[in-house]
Amino acid sequence: MSRLMARGLTLAYEDRTVVHELELAVPDGQVTVIVGPNACGKSTTLRALGRLLKPRGGSVLLDGTELARIPTKRIARSIGLLPQSPVAPEAITVADLVARGRQPHQHWWQQWSDEDERAVTEAMTRTNVSALADRPVDELSGGQRQRVWIAMALAQETDLLLLDEPTTFLDIAHQVEVLDLVRRLNHEQGRTVVIVLHDLNQAARYADHLVAMKSGRVIAEGTPGEVVTAELVREVFGLEAVVIPDPVTGSPLVVPGAPFRPEARSAPAGEELGPSGD
Repeated sequence: MSRLMARGLTLAYEDRTVVHELELAVPDGQVTVIVGPNACGKSTTLRALGRLLKPRGGSVLLDGTELARIPTKRIARSIGLLPQSPVAPEAITVADLVARGRQPHQHWWQQWSDEDERAVTEAMTRTNVSALADRPVDELSGGQRQRVWIAMALAQETDLLLLDEPTTFLDIAHQVEVLDLVRRLNHEQGRTVVIVLHDLNQAARYADHLVAMKSGRVIAEGTPGEVVTAELVREVFGLEAVVIPDPVTGSPLVVPGAPFRPEARSAPAGEELGPSGD
């Protein structure tokens, strides 16, 4: 089952096509992670899934209806999106920014409710930013700001959560903390999550469904065990690698080697290729 899907999705910026007739069904109740090299269309695809970008061709469907035909407030109650490098209003405090995640649930006759208060408090507690509540967002470190933005997305309490590089600016401990939080939200609340990540090993560790993109197209998708192979790493990232089981989780672990050089594979007869293809 899939509440959110792309059908023949083509995305472009002016005259430059970035995504080409993409087909994607986001599995309900799972964590889907999209990976691929820089400029392959990962973030652009996520923006379209959250209706931040109008398709040049094809469509994005939510519950079988094109996003373009759904009222904005209804979408905001179903899909929460944290884009790359969001910008906070000047001088806004942490508590006020997180509270903005509740706007889709408010009405003209009731601007704030006990339910809103509960959602904001819980989101700030889960992301460990409660102590920063009265601090201006623009005075925080990059890692603190990122956790505040994630708190705002959690406060929105949508069934579908789209996160574009949510571990940006975070050290390794906080990266694991954030991704563990996303996994708990999925397990405990059944939220469907789509994440764009650069780190292939983190993607393999946290994904139920992994999507590998290159040049605006889906190259492979499935479980991490099905997708993350040495051949896939070579094809998508241009990197020789060895894939072994992660000693902690058992998920695929990519041990990088040298950049892949196709010309090194065609040595003259009688000459042997070295271990790195030289």
